[in-house]
Amino acid sequence: MAAEASCSAGRLQAIRWESRQLVILNQTLLPHRSEYLKIRDTSAGHYSIATMQTRGAPAIAIVAALSLAAELHTHPKFDSNKAAHQHVYERLDYLGTSRPTAVNLFAAIRGLKQVADQALEENRDVCEAYIAAAEQMLADDIADNQAIGRHGAAFLGEGKTKVLTHCNTGARATAGYGTALGIVRSM
Repeated sequence: MAAEASCSAGRLQAIRWESRQLVILNQTLLPHRSEYLKIRDTSAGHYSIATMQTRGAPAIAIVAALSLAAELHTHPKFDSNKAAHQHVYERLDYLGTSRPTAVNLFAAIRGLKQVADQALEENRDVCEAYIAAAEQMLADDIADNQAIGRHGAAFLGEGKTKVLTHCNTGARATAGYGTALGIVRSM
């Protein structure tokens, strides 16, 4: 289902996470249309990654992580913490089939499985621990990209600079700031 496009500080956001609801920019329609899609569960997250509605290694990992977070938030309560843990593992494995060559995706899956394992081991709520970790991934990506921007801009210095990137390195490939293009934004 499409939601109306919105911008943050005049820019399109590839990923929006508010009140534990995930909305993504459908990148297959760019540049002609800006349309947002609600991602309610891992099936929708998987589809958005497999069909290239979500592009860029960091964005793919974050959409996968948050699609499961959205699913866990709305999922009926599990019979046990162990059942929640099993569900997290199964859905993460499924999300891994959405883009089998995505390095960031598999790194995120490994890390999120560790979060689920630790929560189960410590008898903490697996779903809440997972959701918190997925939300932290989003915040960390933005902070990391802003740091790349600051450090890269300082390295390049002031004056006339030419920057060439060879892939999608802007805000639509990440949680919202950009890697190489984050440097340009910071200059």
